[in-house]
Amino acid sequence: MTRPAFAEANPIAPAALLGALAVPVALLDAGGRFRYANPAAEQFFGLSDTQLGQIRLLDLVPPDNPIFQLIAQVRERGITVVDHDLNLESPRLTRRGITVHGAPLPEEPGSVVLVLQDFSAARTLDRQLSFRGAARSVAGLAATLAHEVKNPLSGIRGAAQLLENSAGEADRELAVLIREEADRIRALVERMEAFGERPLRCEAVNIHRVLEHVRRLAQSGFAAGIRFQELYDPSLPPVAGHRDQIVQVLLNLVKNAAEALVEAKTPHGEIVLATAYQQGIRLAAPGAARALHLPLLVSVRDNGPGIPEDIRPHLFEPFVTSRVAGSGLGLALVAKIIGDHGGLIEVESRPGRTEFRLHLPIFAPPETPPERDAISGDAISGDVISGDFGRVRA
Repeated sequence: MTRPAFAEANPIAPAALLGALAVPVALLDAGGRFRYANPAAEQFFGLSDTQLGQIRLLDLVPPDNPIFQLIAQVRERGITVVDHDLNLESPRLTRRGITVHGAPLPEEPGSVVLVLQDFSAARTLDRQLSFRGAARSVAGLAATLAHEVKNPLSGIRGAAQLLENSAGEADRELAVLIREEADRIRALVERMEAFGERPLRCEAVNIHRVLEHVRRLAQSGFAAGIRFQELYDPSLPPVAGHRDQIVQVLLNLVKNAAEALVEAKTPHGEIVLATAYQQGIRLAAPGAARALHLPLLVSVRDNGPGIPEDIRPHLFEPFVTSRVAGSGLGLALVAKIIGDHGGLIEVESRPGRTEFRLHLPIFAPPETPPERDAISGDAISGDVISGDFGRVRA
C-alpha cells in the first residue's frame, strides 16, 4: 500500500501529533516502565515526562488494579482491549470512571500503548443538569410556599405570642413551642426562596480574599479549634462571579466540613483550602455562542469520615442529607449557584478525605475601543496592572 502524496509532501512527526491531542496517551515497555507520555498524560498523572520515565505504572497504581489485567490481555493476545469505568486510586493518584484503551506496539514486543479517557467532567455535568432541574422544581415550590404559607404563618405566630403573654405556666410552654416551630418553618421557606431565578451580575472577584474572609468567619465561629491550611496559587486572575454568592458557597462547604469533623470527633481535624490553574475543562452552555473556559480550580478538603456511599450520587439534590438536623438544601443551593456562574462542582469522598472542587471561569472585562489621541488620532495603549490575587499560607 502506497503512502498518500500529501503525506510525502508534508511529513509530520508522530510525537507532534500525539502532543497536540487532549487525550492522555502513554507507552509502557515490556517491564511496565513509561517510555513516552504526551502532555495530556503528564497532566493526567500529575508528573512530568522526565519523572514518568523514571517509574513504572506499578509505582502509581496497586498491583491488583484491573488495568494490569487489561495490559496482560493486550500482551498475550496481541489485540486492542478496552475497559470502562476503571478507578485508578492510590496515595499518589486518584482517577475514577476512566475508560482505558490498550493496544500492542508490533515494533516493540511487550510494549503497550494506553489511551486514557476521563469522562468524569461529562458525568458531573449531566448530574448537575438534573440537579438544576430539581432546583427549578424547588424554586416553583418555594414561590408557592412563600405565598400560601408565610402569610397564614405570621398569623399563627402572632396568636401564639398573645397566648404566651396571657396563658398559665403549663399553657405558656405550648405557646412558646408553637411560636418556635412557626419561626422554624418560616426560616425553611426563606431558605427555599433562595432557589428562585434571579439575574446574576458578575464582576471581578479576588478568590483569595474571599477564601480568607470565609476562613476568618469560620475560625471565629463554627470551626473554632479546627486547623486550616491554605494552599494558594498567588498568580491566579480574578474569578467572574458574584462575590456574596461565592462567599455563601464556600462558607457552606467549609461549614459542612467543620460539622463532619466535629460530629465524628476526628482527631487532628483539618480543613484545606486550595486554588490552582487547571487547563482542559470547557463547558458549552445551552444557548451560548461559545464554550466557556473553566480553568480556575478552588477546592475545600477535610480529613473527616467521608460522605456515606448511598447518598453520594444524590448529594446535590434538594432534601438529601446525612444529618438528623439537616434540611438538605445547603448543597443543592451550592450546586445551583455554581451552575448560575457557568461553573462545575465535583466531589470525591472516602474515609479520611472529602474534597469539593469548584471549576470557575476567569473574569473577562468588556471590550472597549482604544482611546485615541485628539491630535494625531493614534491609539493609546496602556500597561495592564495586575492586582494582589492572593498569597500562600500554611
